[in-house]
Amino acid sequence: MTLETTTRTNVKIDRMWAIEKSKPEAGLWKIQAPIPSGGPKDVRIRVTAFAICGTDLHIVDWDRWAASRVKTPLVFGHEFTGIVDSVGAEVKAVRPGDRVTGETHVYCGLCYACRRGLQHLCYNVEILGVDRQGAFADYVLLPEQNVWKLHPDIPEEIAAVHDPLGNAVHTALAGPVAGLKFAVFGCGPIGCFAVGVLKASGAAWVAAVDKNPLRLEIAERMGADLTLNVQRDPIVKTILASTDGRGVDGMLEMSGHPNSFREGFEALANGGRVSLLGIPSKPLEIDVAKEIIFRGAVVQGINGRLIFDTWYRMEALLLSGKLDVKPVLTHVMGWSDFEEAVELQRSGKAGKIVLKRDHP
Repeated sequence: MTLETTTRTNVKIDRMWAIEKSKPEAGLWKIQAPIPSGGPKDVRIRVTAFAICGTDLHIVDWDRWAASRVKTPLVFGHEFTGIVDSVGAEVKAVRPGDRVTGETHVYCGLCYACRRGLQHLCYNVEILGVDRQGAFADYVLLPEQNVWKLHPDIPEEIAAVHDPLGNAVHTALAGPVAGLKFAVFGCGPIGCFAVGVLKASGAAWVAAVDKNPLRLEIAERMGADLTLNVQRDPIVKTILASTDGRGVDGMLEMSGHPNSFREGFEALANGGRVSLLGIPSKPLEIDVAKEIIFRGAVVQGINGRLIFDTWYRMEALLLSGKLDVKPVLTHVMGWSDFEEAVELQRSGKAGKIVLKRDHP
């Protein structure tokens, strides 16, 4: 991958550093972009740190999903934290100097879903760094309604990953947890976060399933009672043997892999909960009668975070001291290391990578 440098104008006043998908093809472009300015309800944030997500890798590679969804040119990136730089005339909740991050699903507030309190399922949603200009830049713009003011005890590197941590909190707490047994299929950063959330919320036992030894090691550090490697271990047999043959009360699917769906349902107790966050690359076939109807399974599609219920729960868990997410944050690098960080994330040799501002 080559990180190209582009300057769109010789005049650099009111310009900022940014990483952009400039053309509909694989690659990245480092540019000088206009500093964004917003309306009366908008907040401009000076970004101090951001993190790389799997979605960003799809955009870098320009795969089929990215080509069908993203319109270039686009500054991408959606996991970030920063300091409020300026606010519109009607903004009341935050002011310049506040430490913040943001809910990246920008919702309309007026559609059928929003008016029923389901803002995370907004019909007109614009996702930061996918549908609107994102956070791999000196500055990012968000409506006041999407800005989350950070507690002073939340460190910068953890503030930068509130978005994926919120996915984990939403998925793990989408049903009862205390005293129950779970299996988490897929131990990328969100899956590992979910292991920690389950244990912090009173889960009696958690199995973590993946093929990557580093990810399984991180899951164990996050509190997993059992780690299983899909390339070596009999997944269903081992989970059933560890739960007196009953199966787990909850299965969190975070990978999107067809085998995870199949084995996850087979390892589920009758009446168990299935919470699906992982996105399959193509349609899947499942025996609905056997695995869902006769099992009495509760199957949930999980999208984003509950706005803002998930955020309050996430903050409470972090401040309680029961949830320590630092094991997932394997690398802290500088913005100048962006290209290296992308390759490291792609290699599977990292958990979550946070990049901090390293220029004025």
